Amino acid sequence: MTNNQHVEMFTDGACRGNPGPGGWGVVLRFSDTEKELFGGEPDTTNNRMEMLAAISGLEALSRPCSVDLTTDSQYVLKGATEWMAGWKRRGWKTASKQPVKNVDLWKRLAAALEPHETHWHWVRGHTGHPENERADALANRGIDEMNSSV
Repeated sequence: MTNNQHVEMFTDGACRGNPGPGGWGVVLRFSDTEKELFGGEPDTTNNRMEMLAAISGLEALSRPCSVDLTTDSQYVLKGATEWMAGWKRRGWKTASKQPVKNVDLWKRLAAALEPHETHWHWVRGHTGHPENERADALANRGIDEMNSSV
């Protein structure tokens, strides 16, 4: 995958109440081009919105890329880099043989990751990281625009 285009991706999810109305946001950067994505759901959880941000960003890529994906979600990062392989081996069950929570999105994330060489990075949320703050603002915009259209 040495000829893949390099993309930086910054993702965040937000929820007003947990569960409650939620939104997700993504900042994509390729070379000197940036693209912002966002969306919302009326009744969801923060973890689902964090996952949907990463999924939506990856699904927006039209060809295999080398992706530096930055998130403030330990749940998404650890799920993708540590837990998912075991869940797949066990038929999407946890080590205690329980069904994996949010399995619909974990399967979708696994499929979205497949064509890409992804390097995961974690940043503490709400600490002034410029792109994380932008992704957070987009996630909140997703909630606001969804609420105004209902």
